Amino acid sequence: MNYIAIILTALIPVAVLLVYIYRKDRIAPEPVGQLFKAFALGVLAAPLSLCISSPLEAMGLFVQDAQTIEDCVRISFFGAAIPEELAKLFILWLVLRKNRYFDEKMDGIVYAVCVSLGFAAIENLLYLFSDAESFMSIGISRALFAIPGHFCFGILMGYYYSLAKFCPSESKKNSIFVVLAPVLVHGAYDTILFVSDVAAGLSGVLTLLFLWLCYKMWKYGSKKIAEHLERDNVVQI
Repeated sequence: MNYIAIILTALIPVAVLLVYIYRKDRIAPEPVGQLFKAFALGVLAAPLSLCISSPLEAMGLFVQDAQTIEDCVRISFFGAAIPEELAKLFILWLVLRKNRYFDEKMDGIVYAVCVSLGFAAIENLLYLFSDAESFMSIGISRALFAIPGHFCFGILMGYYYSLAKFCPSESKKNSIFVVLAPVLVHGAYDTILFVSDVAAGLSGVLTLLFLWLCYKMWKYGSKKIAEHLERDNVVQI
């Protein structure tokens, strides 16, 4: 087994997106040490999410072997989107609750993306090592879709986290969207993939829908980054 090749395949797309979001934070970049801390703690969101999903599975809210479309929706939300995004949010809260560098709206996005990519990094390693014989094809697929997906989920969480902090008049609404927005998009993303496995006749339509969703996530995420950069720029002026 070529351990180095697997590790590089898993982590290079994560590193590319980390550099990308760091360069986007051009007004007042965050200390690299703080971002590394957020990324490293983001890795812990993976086992933490299992601590959330396991009780949900025990309660019968989802099953691992999805056979119907309903099963696909339930495992997408209760088995993945809800526990994973709640775990990331808890880690983000730990990172930012006493962080004196969290003084701009863009910062929320940057830290949330670092946490999300920390989660994505360990998840990617587990996926590739679990099927080492096909690691390259799996790695390319995940580099194109799964890693950018977690990147976009992080943008949504960070966008609303900053609004909840810096816009107290709408804090309650934004606090809800901090978790609701990434959960809904993450759940929709996973639902399409799971349904594709159980409804082969819909594979063509679902593939187009999945590609459309990925495009919209990236476009919407880019828009949210631009909005916070603009708000921070106005404040600086």
